[in-house]
Amino acid sequence: MNRLAHETSPYLLQHADNPVDWWPWSAEAFDEARRSNRPVLLSVGYSSCHWCHVMAHESFEDAETAAYLNEHFVSVKVDREERPDVDAVYMEAVQAATGQGGWPMTVFLTPDAEPFYFGTYFPPEPRHGMASFRQVLEGVSGAWADRRDEVTEVAGKITRDLAEREMSFGDSRVPGEEELAGALLGLTRDYDAARGGFGGAPKFPPSMVIEFLLRHHARTGSEGALQMAVDTCERMARGGLYDQLGGGFARYSVDREWVVPHFEKMLYDNALLCRVYAHLWRSTGSELARQVALETADFMVRELRTNEGGFASALDADSDDGSGRHVEGAYYVWTPGQLREVLGDADAELAAQYFGVTEEGTFEEGASVLQLPQQEGVFDADRIASVRERLLASRAGRPAPGRDDKVVAAWNGLAVAALAETGAYFGRPDLVEAAIGAADLLVRLHMDDRARLARTSKDGRAGAHAGVLEDYADVAEGFLALTSVTGEGVWLQFAGFLLDHVLAQFTDTESGALYDTAADAERLIRRPQDPTDNATPSGWSAAAGALLSYSAQTGAEPHRTAAERALGVVKALGPRAPRFIGWGLAVAEALLDGPREVAVVGEGGDPATTALRRAALMGTAPGAVLAVGEPGGDELPLLSGRPLVDGKPAAYVCRNFVCDVPTTDPDRLREALNSRNT
Repeated sequence: MNRLAHETSPYLLQHADNPVDWWPWSAEAFDEARRSNRPVLLSVGYSSCHWCHVMAHESFEDAETAAYLNEHFVSVKVDREERPDVDAVYMEAVQAATGQGGWPMTVFLTPDAEPFYFGTYFPPEPRHGMASFRQVLEGVSGAWADRRDEVTEVAGKITRDLAEREMSFGDSRVPGEEELAGALLGLTRDYDAARGGFGGAPKFPPSMVIEFLLRHHARTGSEGALQMAVDTCERMARGGLYDQLGGGFARYSVDREWVVPHFEKMLYDNALLCRVYAHLWRSTGSELARQVALETADFMVRELRTNEGGFASALDADSDDGSGRHVEGAYYVWTPGQLREVLGDADAELAAQYFGVTEEGTFEEGASVLQLPQQEGVFDADRIASVRERLLASRAGRPAPGRDDKVVAAWNGLAVAALAETGAYFGRPDLVEAAIGAADLLVRLHMDDRARLARTSKDGRAGAHAGVLEDYADVAEGFLALTSVTGEGVWLQFAGFLLDHVLAQFTDTESGALYDTAADAERLIRRPQDPTDNATPSGWSAAAGALLSYSAQTGAEPHRTAAERALGVVKALGPRAPRFIGWGLAVAEALLDGPREVAVVGEGGDPATTALRRAALMGTAPGAVLAVGEPGGDELPLLSGRPLVDGKPAAYVCRNFVCDVPTTDPDRLREALNSRNT
């Protein structure tokens, strides 16, 4: 048992029994490196990472390799999901040195944490032109012993180069029509018209880009933007990326056609996509979008909710295939023979046709990933429902993938927003309650008495690492969504506490640029700062969105100003790299539209209040905020001074300091919130 046994990260705990004498990231580890005059091996990964497990099994569980590591290195293991700041700093170095990155990430450091040699996965034996891990260790150890001056000089130069890498954050002005039109044009060039999505293989679900496309359509009427969103969502939902039996999305597709996924299921992907499909339904009325939004929400609640009410980070890609081997996708794939065992010959033939299961297979060893291929003919809905039910019940008897039970604040904020809105749209109060339960956990366990956030928790115990910008921004986003859905002002207050930290601790007061770590956070060799959206919204763009929504709810001018200053980066990056600034573009759409501020005033039990509230929730105006409450209530600032109209519940719509005439008619409210901003 090494020093990882008392950590909260499931990834670190997976390595607690390794013969490697692991340290968690800590000052004590680097003190030990100085004392013993050894370099540091930094190994970064995460619980559901397939190749992290492979390297662990091949090298870190190997007694001989571990003995060499223990003699020549101080070995530090980091969960990238728990310490995104450490991951970001050294990943930047890896990418700068090698032109690529990924996990597991393997970096060799001086005792002053300066990097000097980099890599990702190293095999136990030389293969495909790659040196073995042991060869790398011996080479690094030899260089440290015999060419120390050269090593420290290289490390110092790399560190200085990183410190001097400054991004151009663009104009201080906000993005306008020209930049958003340019972004749409750039996306059109990258769009895969035959298969949906953007670029080639591997193909990732572009949830934030789709949010931009939906908002752009709502604001401008662009049919091209809507069509890209609709077609991409349909192709993803009909492909192997989507779990056709249990709902929810895998991390990405290894091919361009969305057929074979990398099977890990991440909370953040499912939260973002659940919200996107709910918004797509709101825009189009698509039955497929409604089904996917609800099935994905149900998947999150059923399979990721923890005993404490939060949401676990991920399900592994690998599981036992029934023979004792851990195999990627084993839980999800089917052969024709397995279909026959469960369904009998006739229904197995139907299932094979319906789900695209072939004798050759679409995956490995003759197995197929279930899809919904486009085909002629009509299937009996009741019979298909029976097939699904029986296959799902049979699959539940297979060894399940491991679950990373770590609760990450940012990703739970995304889940809160998705579940609150999905529950409200589709009349599912249980989903809203699940969102409230997770939000309550974030307040009780992750927030201290100064409203500072812990990044993670597990089993009801908060982790030791401070929240980063994305935690404050995404949790605030979740609380703001709850404000609109529930009408409870306490969530707006909590969002305000978090966003005040963003202004005080994460914002450069001179430029308006945002940092990923707080001003008083642990000092690394570089203070990480990345405005680009990747698997999740960057802390930068998420903060811009939450600040904008909060200012619309409260009229707080400093928050609006901060949001506008942060969006200067979208002016710079939007036309050049729209696929990597999708949430920033979506926030810019909200800014151009106002965003609209909606106040619905009426008694809670009055059907007329309910009808107005429903019409407001169904509005497609980008980034619109909603306050609902009884007349004379002071919980929400938007309700202040808003009386009933002729004794009836009424809705007030304002934007850019101008208000429409209040209405008591849900149809007129719906029209006001779906009208173009021209």
